[in-house]
Amino acid sequence: MNEQSEWPRKPLSDVGELIRGRRFTKNDYVESGLGCVHYAQIHTDFGAIARDPLAFLAEDSRARMRLAHPGDLIIAATSENVDDVGKAVAWLGDDDVAVHDDCYILRHGLDPAYVSYFFTSSLFHSQKIKYLSETKVVRISGTNLSLIEILVPPQRVQERIVQVVGAVDDQITALNDEAKALEGVYRSATSLLWCTCEGDEADYRLLRDVMHLDIARTPMDAGTIYHLAGVLNAGKGLVDRGVLDGADTEYTGMNVLRENQVVMRKLTAWEGPITVVTAEFDAFVASNEFPTFTLADDIDPGWMKHVCRTPRLWAEMQSRVTGTVQRRKRLNPDQLLSVALPVPFRPEQEQAAEALDAIEGQIAVIRAEATRLRQARAGLLTSLLDRTVDIESA
Repeated sequence: MNEQSEWPRKPLSDVGELIRGRRFTKNDYVESGLGCVHYAQIHTDFGAIARDPLAFLAEDSRARMRLAHPGDLIIAATSENVDDVGKAVAWLGDDDVAVHDDCYILRHGLDPAYVSYFFTSSLFHSQKIKYLSETKVVRISGTNLSLIEILVPPQRVQERIVQVVGAVDDQITALNDEAKALEGVYRSATSLLWCTCEGDEADYRLLRDVMHLDIARTPMDAGTIYHLAGVLNAGKGLVDRGVLDGADTEYTGMNVLRENQVVMRKLTAWEGPITVVTAEFDAFVASNEFPTFTLADDIDPGWMKHVCRTPRLWAEMQSRVTGTVQRRKRLNPDQLLSVALPVPFRPEQEQAAEALDAIEGQIAVIRAEATRLRQARAGLLTSLLDRTVDIESA
């Protein structure tokens, strides 16, 4: 007999009950002293298991809440994207918890962690996708959710799956914690950017003495393909926006990006959209909202790349933006060039950049390993559920 037949597939309505429960308001929540689980945090902050509640979010003061008990599964009913709808967290805290009304609560008799892991599996996703409705947000109804089938292995197998997958989750968490710690080290080490070899703060220089506006334009010709770039906030670099034919844009010309130039986005410049162009983005184009600057000979591009990632520069940019509507405020090139920062000599710049590059390299390695583990986790969970991998030897 096929061993898979020993694991029945049951609709969620047969293994538990989707609880709607009594709604209560923020005042009820505050008076009760309950913690709160917010649906948006299921998408981002929680793993498959949660034991600590969040503080109530003030902007949701009018939201209505429901009550979850320890062992309940809390399921996100809505999101702005498909992947996050149906994400779930098993509430394993010691006390009841308030849950945002835009969540479902599944009260069931299975291993809570196993059920939450199932909700991260491809088997759940492949069923969920056909039940989603999409308007301004993506949503799954309680009726459709209750129709989704879950594999119900024996209790000891559920526990073993939790043990195996949980071990991988622990490794991913450890890697993420290590990366976050190194990011804190990086933030502290950016103080090196401003220091002389003696450890003192370097003399201030205006950015107009460090770089100059240097824009090269190219016409948008029909039949010619152009690679479009965008600038990420907080100095995080450039992003590939894809390709376009010159005939597919209203712009008659665009700015050409060149390696080791500084490029910024004038619009919403207070969010720090400024960076140094790397080799892979050489010859990409961007609109005239993205002015470019060539660095002086005594400025190391690697040093400037890290300067672009510092809140110190963003604060200077923010203080100079003009406009009345926040999202439409702009920073013009001459306003950027009026910023003054401590600028050490080039050898000191290079030393600081080398140290920060090393920390960044470590962070990248750790993040890449965490990504590989997440991919391996997804494959492992699928293999455990379809019995490709024997649970006893996993």
